[in-house]
Amino acid sequence: MTYWDPMPSARVLEDGPLPDPDGGTWLPDPAYGGLWNPRPDRWAQRDWRNVPGPFYGAGTDSCWMGRLIAPANVLYEDDWHGEVVYRQPRNPAETRAVLGAAAQDPVAGYACDGDNHWTPELVRAWWQERGRVREWAVALDRKWSGWEREQEREAAGGARAYVAHIDGELGEYLRGYLFRLAEGRPPERGETVPSL
Repeated sequence: MTYWDPMPSARVLEDGPLPDPDGGTWLPDPAYGGLWNPRPDRWAQRDWRNVPGPFYGAGTDSCWMGRLIAPANVLYEDDWHGEVVYRQPRNPAETRAVLGAAAQDPVAGYACDGDNHWTPELVRAWWQERGRVREWAVALDRKWSGWEREQEREAAGGARAYVAHIDGELGEYLRGYLFRLAEGRPPERGETVPSL
């Protein structure tokens, strides 16, 4: 998979309607501020398990709602019941889903300013340490797969998806993201992308 920039779609979709956990849609409250609410502390508080890219969770308190809306992108962490972005959106539908998951967070802990903070050096450092994230996701899968409640078993599937993403297309995606950070645009077909 090559890099797809979700931010143009996010700016179009942010005012809704956004998906909600019950399968319906709703219009976000403009007073909420959401992803665009300037909170400089969010980047410093981002969870280490977020994959590099524009979207990330930082001190979220989701009550396990995000995977009901964005299972292809969001994973629950197991220590504070928060959420992390394990796969950046790959199309407008996933972007809309991530925005919906973010809008459900009562403490507004999601952000979409990662492009302003990630550098090629930070992305490469995250990639070099990906084994730590992978080990956590494998352990989380083991922990939740055997639980009786459906919520934990479903969440274990998210952990497995994260491991598959790390082992599969994530490296190619991050090479495209490095290009985006350096050039200010996604790579076009046939362009050489940086190495990790």
